[in-house]
Amino acid sequence: MSADTTAPITAATATAPAPAGAGRGRRRRSRTPVVAVTAVVVAAAAGAAAVVGLGGRDGGTAASGGLPPATAKITRQTLVDSQTFDGELGYGQTHTATLRAPGTITSLAGTGSQVSRGKPLFAVDNAPVVLLYGGLPAYRTLAAGVSGSDVKQFEKNLEALGYSGFTVDEDYTSATADAVKRWQEDLGRPETGRVELGQVVYADGAVRVDTHKAEVGNPAQPGQEVLTYTGTARVVSVSLDVDDERLAKPNATVSVTLPNGKDVAGKIADTETVIENNNGGGNGGSDPVTKIDVTVTVADPKALTGFEQASVKVAFTADARKDVLTVPVAALLALAEGGYGVELVEGSSTRIVAVETGLFAAGRVEISGAGLSEGAVVGMPT
Repeated sequence: MSADTTAPITAATATAPAPAGAGRGRRRRSRTPVVAVTAVVVAAAAGAAAVVGLGGRDGGTAASGGLPPATAKITRQTLVDSQTFDGELGYGQTHTATLRAPGTITSLAGTGSQVSRGKPLFAVDNAPVVLLYGGLPAYRTLAAGVSGSDVKQFEKNLEALGYSGFTVDEDYTSATADAVKRWQEDLGRPETGRVELGQVVYADGAVRVDTHKAEVGNPAQPGQEVLTYTGTARVVSVSLDVDDERLAKPNATVSVTLPNGKDVAGKIADTETVIENNNGGGNGGSDPVTKIDVTVTVADPKALTGFEQASVKVAFTADARKDVLTVPVAALLALAEGGYGVELVEGSSTRIVAVETGLFAAGRVEISGAGLSEGAVVGMPT
């Protein structure tokens, strides 16, 4: 057989054949893919009759009724199941910093500014509330005698900020308290040796202040939103239907098309299943909708220069088959005994040959079976 000389074919398609006569696609939301998914329509939907009497399905059976009205060739190529969706270039998921103690807001980090470990996000009663790194939120006061993973997380930050004299472990000792007093003195806070709720905010890393939810001078109560923040790296966010979950493979490569038409390589960095409330503007709204939120990082951040936030296109590849035989989907015939076949045209005669189907993409389907070869002619029922 010849080498793969045909360019890859890509399209949004299903990965398994629909039953004969089926023409119903998957449900789509209004803002879904630029390339819409096409239901695989075979056999009856293409106007082909069921074929009977194939017997052992090994050598094919002569067809009756003359030559087919149209034909196509079996080709060898790379078949790719790919879909393109709208995405948003920005800074990823937004988080909210809330007040944990009452007081008056006396300062706020500026919108668009970046805040790193140990730096203040805002201040209450002129006492800074600083950013520390970690995945566990502050949920209690830390003081001598307290133990737990939150203690170790805090002590790691204290050490990273240059304070010493204590052991980084899960025990908050008097040595930890002494280091905390030195830290509080540098911050201009009362030197209590205790870390009260409301003194720190934890995030995975440095953050970018997105919006202010309060104003300087406002009195505030615990639970009040102060500001929102994101990560500092620009990423692409895409929302997928659950039907498209197969596309959201962690670390999979994608292609991002920027507003200037340039394509840049990207990688799926994170996926998250979320429940979106759909009020719909009506009385009571409608049922919540499950979505797959995908975060994509770009291989070359310099390519994003000039784009702060923008709409982009993201092409996902679910599957690919290299060097396979393919025919148009419409060439498939539904066999009476089950499965599918094609009508091979050999000069002035034809015969029905059973085939195994593989990937469906771009209106073509991967086939395999005895008697098939690149360049062979198959019938196209109408």
